[in-house]
Amino acid sequence: QVQLVESGGGLVQAGGSLRLSCAASGSIFMLNAMGWYRQAPGKQRELVATITSGGITNYVDYVKGRFTISRDNAKKTMYLQMNGLSPEDTAVYYCHAQIRTHWGVRDYDYWGQGTQVTVSS
Repeated sequence: QVQLVESGGGLVQAGGSLRLSCAASGSIFMLNAMGWYRQAPGKQRELVATITSGGITNYVDYVKGRFTISRDNAKKTMYLQMNGLSPEDTAVYYCHAQIRTHWGVRDYDYWGQGTQVTVSS
């Protein structure tokens, strides 16, 4: 079994910072691309940022310059440093990973349970 567990969410004032973590555990042969998504109330889940196993990153325009995605492959952990937060960033943040559990099988998509980020004005 594979688990993705997010942590680090909370309540912060506008302009503040938070650091999210996503730890992968279980039967993992290869941890490939990972990413952060978010879902605000009444809205669809949307991409925030992605990072390949080699560290290549990609961001959506509205977080560029404010958020930084990173990962520690040895710890099987991904991070999202969020600076300059605004109330528009309020959402549940989800961790996503493409994981191969055994040699010879394809990657499967896994999701964490989500962590709430609330930014007050």
